[in-house]
Amino acid sequence: MGTSESPARWDHEYDVVVVGSGAGGMTAALCAKAQGLSVLLIEKANCYGGTSAVSGGGIWIPNNDQIAELGLQDSFEEALGYMKLLTQGEVPESRIVSYLKNAPVTVRYLADKFGISLNAVKKYPDYYPDKPGGKDGGRSMEPGPFDASQLGGELDRLRHPYPGTLVMGRVSMTQLEAHTFLCKAPGWIALTFKLMWKYCTDFGCRRRTRRDRRLTLGQALIGSMRHAMMKSDIPLWLETGLESLVEEGGRVTGLVASKNGMHLRIGARKGVILATGGFESNQQMREQYLPGPTNASWSAAPGCNHGDGIRAGRALGAQLGFMNLTWGTPTIVIPGAANAAGIFMERQLPGCVMVNGQGKRFVNEAAPYIEIIYAMYADHAKSGSAVPCWLVFDGRFRKNYPMGPMLPGNIQPDSKLPKAWADTVYYMAPTLAELARKLGVNAGGLEATVAKMNEFARSGVDPEFGKGNNSFDRYYGDPTVKPNPCLAPIDKGPYYAVRLDAGEIGTKGGLVTDEQARVLREDGSSIAGLYAIGNCSAAVMGRTYAGAGGTLGPAMTFGYLAALDAAGAAKARVSSLATGRAAA
Repeated sequence: MGTSESPARWDHEYDVVVVGSGAGGMTAALCAKAQGLSVLLIEKANCYGGTSAVSGGGIWIPNNDQIAELGLQDSFEEALGYMKLLTQGEVPESRIVSYLKNAPVTVRYLADKFGISLNAVKKYPDYYPDKPGGKDGGRSMEPGPFDASQLGGELDRLRHPYPGTLVMGRVSMTQLEAHTFLCKAPGWIALTFKLMWKYCTDFGCRRRTRRDRRLTLGQALIGSMRHAMMKSDIPLWLETGLESLVEEGGRVTGLVASKNGMHLRIGARKGVILATGGFESNQQMREQYLPGPTNASWSAAPGCNHGDGIRAGRALGAQLGFMNLTWGTPTIVIPGAANAAGIFMERQLPGCVMVNGQGKRFVNEAAPYIEIIYAMYADHAKSGSAVPCWLVFDGRFRKNYPMGPMLPGNIQPDSKLPKAWADTVYYMAPTLAELARKLGVNAGGLEATVAKMNEFARSGVDPEFGKGNNSFDRYYGDPTVKPNPCLAPIDKGPYYAVRLDAGEIGTKGGLVTDEQARVLREDGSSIAGLYAIGNCSAAVMGRTYAGAGGTLGPAMTFGYLAALDAAGAAKARVSSLATGRAAA
């Protein structure tokens, strides 16, 4: 994946080459172009957007410009204290400071230069709001809806969203709208009809495609960035994969890529910015670096990330960090689906419980999804039966709430579910004991656990793990359920269960970088001309996940910084050369 041989000539040459078309890569490309550099963005898939396109599109931006407008309060000092507490000294403070100082600047820059709008969500809490420096809202931002008609034919090349992020698998919804639907907040029925009516009566778009012209979430973020790239005349080459980096005299000067079965030598005068994602789809790398058991089929990511950038940087002596960590979330494997379904907010709803093979509870079901995965592996080390584990719920839950790919039963009854899902995606039995036998779970343990959960529901207090104790737990709880929106009795048959695997939305280990996203060698020196951002770099979050958008926020911020550093280094070299010529 790396070479030190100089090619006889370049097939193409640019100031900056960006590898990977997610939000981080597109930010880097846009910002480099705005600095006056020539830019090429390459993507190995046949569609653009990467994991960002199927994400919630949120970015975590502490102390952003809109917080005060929302009547909230934040500061750099609070955010720094929060991040230092969560990362526990495993991330250099210089990188944390660089992120926190430049994240609001990046948002401002994208808005001013390219009209890319991002809106702070007032009530979306940090993932650890009860920790010092944590906040109950305002730091997570989401893109505003984007009209895909501005993309023209480029809409067809945008990676498709996951059906689970759409109303009835077709109609786009924002994060705030999704919260309204799930919690059945006042006006949710009217909102549903409004969105469905707008979709169905968009006759021009319906004649052309089933896709909703109103893009939201990650689709809106990537759509707006692609539109900005089009207006800035930044070329995007699809089906163009990174083969190796070219290093000359200790500096990366370009790369070798494959396109249509041909090898192309592409020069990068000012730098290569790697934004290639993690390695969650590479089973060999998973087994080499991640805790076991592990399987690529458990991933909720779209299957496009195989660690290309990480391996290319490593071939040049780059240092690696956090390779044993993921942006973990429990997932459900669906027969025939391209990827597993992430279980993000269902666990916060009242009337469910997670158990291991002994039928015992081992975690707060409403905890941040990364904490669920840590708990699964920790319990598995003790019990040998938590990877996979089981999420158990009753008929009342099934009727009222979604569960992974299943819509609420009052919308999609069991008779309307695919027959192949029975005893694969979901399991059902008239009693808990019979359900336990189907799952291979200890029946007595499960019955005892459910009995305790029913007591907790009546009192509203979970003395075991504190489910519902903070604003993040309660965010997706059911506000009509009292006294705790995250706890309800599990006592109305039939009883259901889904198998939860130790999946993720991406890996978080990769090339170690400094505060400007420059890739570092084992000795701490930087590899000139090489930058890494997003999930191919060692996460600035370390082993934690500070809040919604904790992946895309840093990817975009360090993409901005990498572009500025490449441009600044270029200007400095030109100035130095000019001074030398004058002296001569």
